[in-house]
Amino acid sequence: MSEKTILVWFRNDLRIHDNEILSEAIRKADKVLPVYCFDPYYFTTGFSGILKTGSFRVRFLLQAVADLRKNLRAYGSDLIIRIGDPAEILPALAEEYQISEVYHHREVAPEETAVSERVETALWKLQLNLKHFIGHTLYHKEDLPFPIKDIPDSFVTFKKKVERDSMVRPCTPAPDEINSPEIKDAGKLPTLEELGVPEPVDDPRAVVKFKGGETVALQELHQFFADQESNNQKNVRGAVFNSSGLSPLLAIGCVSPRQVYWEVVKYHNRHPSNHTDPLMLELLWRDYFRFMFKKHGQKFFRSQGFSAEAPEAAENQDELFEQWKSGKTGVPFIDAAMHQLNATGYITNYSRQAVAAYLTHDLQVDWTKGALYFEEKLIDYSPASNWGNWAFIAGVGNDNKSNRFFNAAKPSDQLDTKSDYITTWLPASPEIKKATETVS
Repeated sequence: MSEKTILVWFRNDLRIHDNEILSEAIRKADKVLPVYCFDPYYFTTGFSGILKTGSFRVRFLLQAVADLRKNLRAYGSDLIIRIGDPAEILPALAEEYQISEVYHHREVAPEETAVSERVETALWKLQLNLKHFIGHTLYHKEDLPFPIKDIPDSFVTFKKKVERDSMVRPCTPAPDEINSPEIKDAGKLPTLEELGVPEPVDDPRAVVKFKGGETVALQELHQFFADQESNNQKNVRGAVFNSSGLSPLLAIGCVSPRQVYWEVVKYHNRHPSNHTDPLMLELLWRDYFRFMFKKHGQKFFRSQGFSAEAPEAAENQDELFEQWKSGKTGVPFIDAAMHQLNATGYITNYSRQAVAAYLTHDLQVDWTKGALYFEEKLIDYSPASNWGNWAFIAGVGNDNKSNRFFNAAKPSDQLDTKSDYITTWLPASPEIKKATETVS
């Protein structure tokens, strides 16, 4: 009997621990062929000259892929790296290595699912199956108390039913070893230049320097809770997605939501009086938006969203959008946040909500422009969370009655006008100084 070889197509699951497609492939096949494709589509210039993927995120991705390759080699395997269309590369590799089946984690956003469909079609021509797994959410789809089509649009209802009737699965253990066929040409990691992306410039004002990879993710995860032990903080609200630096690592799967969840559970068991529920809430919002994308799809990308018509837009919205994205609105906190975003690829969740609310409600600019800009700039960009959050803030989402859980930022007239944060990130131009003095 011939050996069975399964190709594992890595995408936004760049880890070995708690990786179901990898563990299942190892369990069911004699050999496993790990592959990662850099699809040129994601490194092009899209709508209105905005890049699909900005410099900071591309560098972060390259670091994560390099770390995955290093870790796979430590298990006796390797990672094949290719630049090109997965629908062409994967079938070619399948023929070259006599692949029996291809495994991958299912995505939910339209562009990503379209890639999967094209790969699936191409593999079918070779009479090969593309097997889909669910590995990006805290709660597994099969464990939800309702089918996808019946998932409550209300976050409050979703939260209540899931927490009452569903359980989070345990993490999948890492393998002891990974057997792979002899790989003759593993390929080299591309440079930013080869992907057509400019080199990012690190700003000396940035306190946190993000680095991609599962190795860093596990260190950051454990260090965060070690810090909580030593500091004995009673309120760690939002820390996993803000100060811990895990959100970029979650976005491309260097660590899984389940790994974060079970670390929270362990911490809470040791310190039952400490308040960790908000961390679970952030993970639930992440799940909610992914499941909403699975249910509703393209509606999240329309200016009108789930409403009958789009919100009223200013006539000079292009001019206003330019002021917003370059941090020249004259509102100190908004401008400081935009300067930080442009300089680092990251701002806190509070700042994201503040600048989004200002663009959509105060400036009356089409919210999709802001969502597209975040798509380029954010180092932790994830389609469902990004577009779901923007639609929610713009008032055109599928649920606009869960504000008490969303914790939106203050109105622009209540934002800070003087703080260390504003001093750090706001350029001291005469116009900004005058605006600050006027507002103060």
